[in-house]
Parts: sequence; C-alpha cells; structure tokens
Amino acid sequence: MLPIKYVILIYFLWNCYVFITMGRDKKKAKLGRWRISEATLLWMGAFGGVGLFAGMKYFHHKTSHPKFLVAAPVFVILNTAILGFLIYKHIIA
Repeated sequence: MLPIKYVILIYFLWNCYVFITMGRDKKKAKLGRWRISEATLLWMGAFGGVGLFAGMKYFHHKTSHPKFLVAAPVFVILNTAILGFLIYKHIIA
C-alpha cells in the first residue's frame, strides 16, 4: 500500500487536474470548440470531487445541469469519507 502522504499528494494533484479541466471545457464552450463530454467530467469528478465542485463554482460551468448539481456534492462527501478513512487507518495502524 502507498504511504498516506503519497495518497494525499495524488488526490490533491488529481483534484487540481479536474479543476483545470473544468476551466478548459468552459473556455472551449465559449469559443464554440470541441468539448469534453459530460460523462468524462463526471467520471473525473468521481475521484476528484473537490476539483469538480470548485471548478463548477469558480468557472460558473455546468451549474445549471441537475446531474452536476447532485453529483459534485455527493462526490465531495464520498471522497472526503474515503480519504478520512484511509488517514484514520494509517493513524491507528
């Protein structure tokens, strides 16, 4: 198993990537270019809920889509619970 500091680092970097991807998709939408599919953004958000939620709020992107309005907070809660569990297991192990 990876040391917990690497798990946290990977999680942080992935959330940064998801956040940036939300910004890129918003820019592409404004320019009328090819876009990243909603399914891809949601799958990315499943493992980077904070990045997805922050990207939605910061870039005002996908904020009127019910799928994203429900999924983003759920992903944040799930990601937080899983990360918290991993940290807890690391502390008591």
